[in-house]
Amino acid sequence: MQRAVDSSPSLTAPAGLPPFATVYDDHATFVWRVLGRLGVARADLEDVCQEVFIVVHRRLGEFEGRSSLRTWIYGIALRCASDYRRRTARRGATSPVVDVAVAGSQLEELDARDARATLDRLLELLDPEKREVFVLFELEELTMVEVIAIVGCPLQTGYSRLHAAREIVAAAAARMRAKERRS
Repeated sequence: MQRAVDSSPSLTAPAGLPPFATVYDDHATFVWRVLGRLGVARADLEDVCQEVFIVVHRRLGEFEGRSSLRTWIYGIALRCASDYRRRTARRGATSPVVDVAVAGSQLEELDARDARATLDRLLELLDPEKREVFVLFELEELTMVEVIAIVGCPLQTGYSRLHAAREIVAAAAARMRAKERRS
């Protein structure tokens, strides 16, 4: 991923926050990975990631510190991914999750790709609300307090969505394993 920002003095952040270039450097890989897990197609990742950081740049001065900077950026990424899914749904496009290259032997890489493909299929079974909570909690390992701050729902709703997502994923994974054994 190419760095899409300029580190000129005009991109300084408000007092107490790192400059935008530092924010970008610290969070771009995270945002890229999250967008892929939230259904942004590989071919569109660079554009949607750029959308996220355009919003971050514009609103960095409005960041109040009520959450961590990472949580705030993640909320922006969720909204951009949601907008992307709406746009692609109107066009009838599909949105596979990003396939990030893995170092190691070819066999390890194939195993990793298979695992990512399986995860992609499982995530596609979830509606956006469940998917967001599942990705944030299970894959990005945020606390539920951070998750609900990002998605904007009550704590019990967050846990309810997580529970439902886990059941859907577990049932689908069991069906996949059973199918593989029969093959």
